[in-house]
Amino acid sequence: MAKEAKVDRRLIYDYFGDLEGLVNEYLNNKDYWKMEPKDVESIVQAAREDAGKALAYGVLQDQLDSLIGNEEMRRIITWGLSEKSAMLKELDLKRENVGEIVLSEVFDKRFADSKVNFRAVYALLMGGVYYLTLHAKMQENTFCGIDIQQPAGQDEIKKALRQLLDLIYK
Repeated sequence: MAKEAKVDRRLIYDYFGDLEGLVNEYLNNKDYWKMEPKDVESIVQAAREDAGKALAYGVLQDQLDSLIGNEEMRRIITWGLSEKSAMLKELDLKRENVGEIVLSEVFDKRFADSKVNFRAVYALLMGGVYYLTLHAKMQENTFCGIDIQQPAGQDEIKKALRQLLDLIYK
């Protein structure tokens, strides 16, 4: 990593402590999940206007754009899927804790009297975005005939995500 950055390896240790410290700093600056605990109340308030529909789509769109356009983030996600990491687990728990507040305050209330299990459906949508972006970039193949490496393919996936959320919100 130091070689690729063309810096002395010692600098990485001086500034970040170790590789996990470097990755942690990177994730804190580049993560598609941009919700900080201090911002949750304003996010919840804004999301109540449309029962969270724009927020739900925005997070999925940001996730897709971030993973398609950022090789380092894809490598970190792959790393997190292939081996245990206390740092990545901590990041996941941070996302979950912030997400839990938003889910309970916005989405659970919207879907309380519905047959839709929003959390499960949204988990499938998010997992689908993860898989499609990782597959597209690692295998460089289409998926169901859609080339997600191309802007037109990305637009098709975003259109489908919006259509699915429209169906869920009926």
